[in-house]
Amino acid sequence: MATVREAMRWLANLPGTAVHAASSLYRTAPWEASGPDFINAVVALDTQLTAPDLLACLHALEARAGRERPYLNAPRTLDLDLLLYGTARIDSASLTVPHPRMWQRAFVLAPLAEVAPDLVTVEALQVVAGQGVERMGEATGS
Repeated sequence: MATVREAMRWLANLPGTAVHAASSLYRTAPWEASGPDFINAVVALDTQLTAPDLLACLHALEARAGRERPYLNAPRTLDLDLLLYGTARIDSASLTVPHPRMWQRAFVLAPLAEVAPDLVTVEALQVVAGQGVERMGEATGS
């Protein structure tokens, strides 16, 4: 939990960026990976960074937290995904926005529904209802 909270503070310090909203923290079993449970959250940012520059900053923050990328779905200390970038649709070799699998994952949709309830429908949440996700409390404590 401490790593996720620290990453949220780091996000607020990115150039030209402010945190608009942050979800509660959620615990889930690993998805397409093994190891301990994951802690998930969604943060809405207001940023002047371009989407590719924001993604590069997210990768730099992951590296700061000790993440290495030796192979696909390798265990990681921190995983920061760019889910949406306003209403932009981006499909490049290094970035796809909206995130192509976000609608299939309860660990994304539950916290996203907190920060952007108009984006996540009841039907979307029902589709992923069988995936275990546990709300743990506010990102800043509790």
